[in-house]
Amino acid sequence: MALLEDTFGGLLEGGPLAGVAVGAGVLMLAPRLLPAVGRVIRPLAVGAIKTGMAVYNQTASTVREATEDLVAEARAELEAEGRTGPERRRGRAAEA
Repeated sequence: MALLEDTFGGLLEGGPLAGVAVGAGVLMLAPRLLPAVGRVIRPLAVGAIKTGMAVYNQTASTVREATEDLVAEARAELEAEGRTGPERRRGRAAEA
């Protein structure tokens, strides 16, 4: 009787036998559980990916608009100063 108490006592207390028992149970139930879990998790994963794509597209469009506004403002300032574009620097070989 002591052997039985030690065996199940270890199982309930989280001893090494508990890990073995849980692992064996998972191995036995995995073929039936994995497809069911996949059917539940797949729509959640697709939804998360769709949300991420929408957020990315919105952020990229906002950044693109802000960048275009900055470039337009810089061009307008250059034109107001009488320059048409950024000045190019001459290399040392061109100066000699």
